[in-house]
Amino acid sequence: MKQVLVKQGQAITDNIPAPVVSDNGVLVKVMYSCISAGTEMMGINESGKSLVKKAMEQPEKVKKAFNMFKSGGLNAVLGKVKDMGSGKPTGYSAAGVIIGIGKNIKDLKIGDRVACAGAGIANHAEYIDVPRNLVMRIPKGLSFDFACTVTLGGIALQGVRRADVRLGEIVAVIGMGILGQLQIQMLKASGCRVIGVDIDDRRLNIAKENGCDYILNSKNTDVIKEIEKITEGYGVDVVLITAATNSNEILSQAFGMCRRKGKVVLVGVVGNEYNREDMYKKELDFIISTSYGPGRYDPMYEEEGIDYPYAYVRWSENRNMEEYLRLISNNKINLDTLIEKVYEVDKADKAYEELKNGENKPLMVLLKYSEEIPDKIERTVYVNKEIEKKDGKINVAIVGAGGFAKGMHLPNLQKLKDTYNIYSVMSRTGTNAKAIAAQYEASYATTDYNDILNDPNVDMIMICTRHNLHAEMAIEAMKKGKAVFVEKPMALNEYELQKVLKTIEETKVPYTVGFNRRFSKYAVEVKKHIKGRLNPIIVNYQMNAGYIPLDFWVHTKEGGGRIIGEGCHIFDLFNYFTDSEVATVSVDSISAKTDNISHRDNVVVTLKYKDGSICTLTYTSLGNNSYSKEFCEVYCDGKIIIIDDYKKINGYGVKVENIQSSSSDKGQYEEILEFSKAIKSGENYSIPVWQLEQASKVSYLVEMELNK
Repeated sequence: MKQVLVKQGQAITDNIPAPVVSDNGVLVKVMYSCISAGTEMMGINESGKSLVKKAMEQPEKVKKAFNMFKSGGLNAVLGKVKDMGSGKPTGYSAAGVIIGIGKNIKDLKIGDRVACAGAGIANHAEYIDVPRNLVMRIPKGLSFDFACTVTLGGIALQGVRRADVRLGEIVAVIGMGILGQLQIQMLKASGCRVIGVDIDDRRLNIAKENGCDYILNSKNTDVIKEIEKITEGYGVDVVLITAATNSNEILSQAFGMCRRKGKVVLVGVVGNEYNREDMYKKELDFIISTSYGPGRYDPMYEEEGIDYPYAYVRWSENRNMEEYLRLISNNKINLDTLIEKVYEVDKADKAYEELKNGENKPLMVLLKYSEEIPDKIERTVYVNKEIEKKDGKINVAIVGAGGFAKGMHLPNLQKLKDTYNIYSVMSRTGTNAKAIAAQYEASYATTDYNDILNDPNVDMIMICTRHNLHAEMAIEAMKKGKAVFVEKPMALNEYELQKVLKTIEETKVPYTVGFNRRFSKYAVEVKKHIKGRLNPIIVNYQMNAGYIPLDFWVHTKEGGGRIIGEGCHIFDLFNYFTDSEVATVSVDSISAKTDNISHRDNVVVTLKYKDGSICTLTYTSLGNNSYSKEFCEVYCDGKIIIIDDYKKINGYGVKVENIQSSSSDKGQYEEILEFSKAIKSGENYSIPVWQLEQASKVSYLVEMELNK
C-alpha cells in the first residue's frame, strides 16, 4: 500500500505492507487524510536534525542512551540510532470505509463510513487499523474530505470545553492556524463574542469571514490596550492559546488580556516560563487542554476499547469528535475557507514542501487516495527478491520486531551470518517491518503471519511478540515444520503450556525458549565449578527489577505479570545449576501500603530441589537503578561464586576465570549460537524440554500463590 513516511527532513510516499485488523479495531480503506501543519511539520523538522543537534537540544535522551548502553550494551544503542534514521509514519486524522472488523467489535460493520484518529494509527496510508474508540461514524451526507479533519476538530473542541465558556462571554483566541480557526466557529456556536489574534493578516481575514467579531494583528497593534477598549476595561473572560512557539511572551500577553478571575487555556505549545505576578494579582486560572479529550493516553480506553460511563464522562475523546462531525454536518462549522489544497497521496512531498516553504502557507492540506477497493490487499512487500535459500545457512523469519529484537537478537543474528540468514521480517506495523527488512537485507517484510508460515524457504521462526501470542504462534510454526525460537515466557498458563508440549512431542521439530542466562559465560563458569559437587547447593538471586507502572502491558493479560514474564528466567537458571527436579515451592510477598506498589512485583520465592539444593529468588521493584540489576550468590562445598550483574564474577575458596564485561552480558548471543548447533546436529533442543516445562510451571505456581 502507499504510505507517507518522514525521513531526514522530507516526506516520501513508499510502498508498505498493509496492516492486519486487530481484535479491538477495524480495518479502514482511507479516502482522505488531513495533514496537521503544526504537529507534522515539527516532526519533519525534527527528523532533519543531526544526532549531535538532537543531543544538544534533548540532553535527557543522551542520559537515556547511556543507561541503555549500561544495561543492553552497544548493540541496543546502535539499533536505536539506526531506527531513528528509518522512515517514520506520520498523520493522525483520516476518513474512509470499513473493510475489516476485529473479533471484539460488535457495533460497526463492513461498509460503514468512518472518521479515524490517533498518532501512529490514523496515518497517511491507504489502509489503517484503528481501535474502536478512535473510530467515529460519519453523519449521512457529510463528505470524506470534511470528515478527515476529525482529529484537529477534536483537539479544538476539547480546548473550548476546557474553557467552559458561557453564553455572552468574550473570548480571545491567540493563533489563527487551523485550531484557532475552528475554535472561533465553535465559540460563535456557543454564543460567545470572539477576538482573533495573530501576526498574519491573511489568516485574520479568513477568521473574520468565518464569524470572528474582532481581529487584531499583534505585530502592529497593542493587543492588550485594544482588548481593554473592546471589553470596556475589564479584559476577556477566557484566552485560548493555539499558537506554537518557544516564546514566553505569548503566555504573558494572554494573562494581560484576561479580566480578574479569568482563564487562560493552553491548547498549543509555548515557552514554559511565566511571571507569577501576571497571574497572582488577577487570581487567574491557567488550564492545559490535552489533545482530543478524556481517554487520550489511556491504553485501556484507546487500545482495549473500554469506554467511560456516559453519565460520568460526558465528553470523551470519541464523543468530542462525533460532536465535531455533527457540527460540520449541521453547517455550524465551515471548512470551505479552511481546506486550501488537496494532493494525491503520490504527491505528498509537494504538499509538505508547500507547508514548509510557502509564503502564504495553506491552513489545511488534504491527501486524497484511490476510491477503488481491491479484492486482495498486499501485506507482503519484497525488499530483495533475489535472496534464496542458502545451503548450510538457517533462514530465519523475525516475528515481532520490537525494541528487544532490534536491539539484541537482530544484531546477534547478523554476527552469526555464516550460520543464520535473516530472511524475512514480520511486524504489526508495516513501516517497522520494512525498515528492519531493508536494514538487514532480508527478502521481504510482512504484517501477515500466514505469509511466514507458508513460506517453504523459512527454516526457523523467531517469535518476539507480546507474551500472550507466544504459545499459539509457536504451535502454528511447529505444525508447519519450522524450527522455533520463542522469547520467554513459553506460555502464559498451564493450558497453553500443555498444548505447546504436546506439539513439541508430536512434531519433533527444533524448539527453544529465550532463557538466555544459562548460556552466559558467567553461568557457564559457575556450572563448571559446581558440576562435580558432593553436596546440594544454595543459590541466592536478587533481581532489582525496577518499577513499571501498573497499567503497563506487562501487567495485563498480554503480559501475564512480571514473574511469568521475567522471573521465569531465573527459575530456568536454577534448573541449569541444579539439574534436579523441584520438590517444593514457597512464596512470600510484601503487603504494600500504597496502591502504586504491587505485591506481585515484590516477591521472595524459595525452591527446594529433590537433590537437596535450595534456590531463592528475591524479585523486587522497590530498589534503585544505581545498584546492580541482578546479583547471584552460589554456595557449594566450601566455595562461594558471585555473579555481579553479568559484568564480573568473583570466587571465594575457588579460582574462577577472570571474566569482565562493560555491559551486562546475559548470554543472548550464545543462546542463538547453541540453538543453531542443536538444529544442525539433530538434537533439536538446546535446553532440555523438561527444564523448560519446570521453569514455566514454577512461575504459574508462584502467580497462583500471589492471587490467593
